[in-house]
Amino acid sequence: MKNLKKQILVTGVAGFIANKTAEFLLKSKKEIIGIDNINDYYDVRIKNYRLKQLKKYKNFKFYKADIEDKKAMEKIFAKHSFSSVINLAARAGVRYSMENPFVYVTTNTLGTLNLLDLCRQYKINKFVLASTSSLYAGQKMPFTETLAVNTPISPYAASKKGAEAMCYSYHHLYGIDISIVRYFTVYGPAGRPDMSIIRFIKWIDEGTPIELFGDGSQSRDFTYVDDIANGTIKALKKVGFEVMNLGGGNNPISLNTVINMIEKYLGKKAKINKKPFHKADIVSTWADISKAKKILNWKPTISLEKGIKNTVDWYLENKSWFKNVKL
Repeated sequence: MKNLKKQILVTGVAGFIANKTAEFLLKSKKEIIGIDNINDYYDVRIKNYRLKQLKKYKNFKFYKADIEDKKAMEKIFAKHSFSSVINLAARAGVRYSMENPFVYVTTNTLGTLNLLDLCRQYKINKFVLASTSSLYAGQKMPFTETLAVNTPISPYAASKKGAEAMCYSYHHLYGIDISIVRYFTVYGPAGRPDMSIIRFIKWIDEGTPIELFGDGSQSRDFTYVDDIANGTIKALKKVGFEVMNLGGGNNPISLNTVINMIEKYLGKKAKINKKPFHKADIVSTWADISKAKKILNWKPTISLEKGIKNTVDWYLENKSWFKNVKL
């Protein structure tokens, strides 16, 4: 029997951003169906930790499944009645996409197509896609959504460009209401262990030299995960078809500044092992968030200082098991 309640599908729900998004939706009494393939791109212990937090909620149901597998997805769509789909399942990571570009296309582009086509088939009229600031490589800052993003410098960025283009096609052909949110360097508690801030915290605490690509002057528009999750939920609003930046919206902040903040809250000095700057990386990112402010009434509320402190506090509270997580 099809469940007649309107539910929200959140893909990649054991992932960093999707997990926080699902948590906020569950707290607001929404019924959430979460899917994730629990792949081992990074240590699954942190994915299992995140998933455990969601399983405390009675209004949450989880399926271990892969958005690349359309038959598996079709069974889930047939069993439930979704009001909307938030696609946060993705292969992330610029450098790893150079080692295995094919899986980035099958997950990020083909997986998005699978979900869009099921939305068409089951007449689900709201789709939110998580995209990336990596698309803006080589463009003038601050990055605005009107910039042409035709110069992806990594297979990761290219695969997200493909997903965005497919979204536009399905909006144009079938009238699906689509919000594309481009994220800018998301960080926070229970973050991905391949991302700089959580790595730097662990390494500085352990006395392990930091791997710093470049001289540390490269900068990012760091955005706290709670702000990103709130923006993603606001993107469920009916908009037609819109691409919107979700970022800190401030002047970009250097990695050296971030390292200094972590040192402050850990009370320890970093040892630094400098490596050449990676050619697939962007030197700086900076979001123009005026569109998200206008359409979604969204703006970030957590300062970098507060966000770093929260992340260090989480690390110290969970150090007993997180110390074993592979970076």
